[in-house]
Amino acid sequence: MIGYILVARIQAIYGKAGFLRLQSFSDFPDRFFKLKTVFVEFYGSFKQLKVEKVKYDGDTILLKFEKFEDEKGLEMLVGKDIYIEEKDAVKLPDNTYFVHDLIESSVFLNEKFLGVIKDVMLLPANDVYVVENEGKETLIPASNNLLSHLMPTKRF
Repeated sequence: MIGYILVARIQAIYGKAGFLRLQSFSDFPDRFFKLKTVFVEFYGSFKQLKVEKVKYDGDTILLKFEKFEDEKGLEMLVGKDIYIEEKDAVKLPDNTYFVHDLIESSVFLNEKFLGVIKDVMLLPANDVYVVENEGKETLIPASNNLLSHLMPTKRF
């Protein structure tokens, strides 16, 4: 999805007031409160939806779109992914990257080519990079000690 960043998935209808419960994929949950519009894919194209209101219920992020009031319209959104435009991404500090920026990066250890990052597994203890080389996958834990020796390369 060039030009878009996945930030959440709609899990369910929440209550009777038109809210939807989100599964956030963002490390910055407060970002949702600043959104004016988002994009949802329908039949291969992105449709822009206006955000009417965002609120928390405990740790759960709830979102309400303009013009989506009835249950039938809301049901159509359940299971859909929510994207933002890349230009609206949270600004990161220098030498810090989003997970999606690492995909397709070449990985070197002391100048030895280890492979290309194909996926990042987000696990409770630490992230794990799935690195592929000549059809074989290697799992590399993203620990600070190891990362200081690895060198992903990609133009950002």
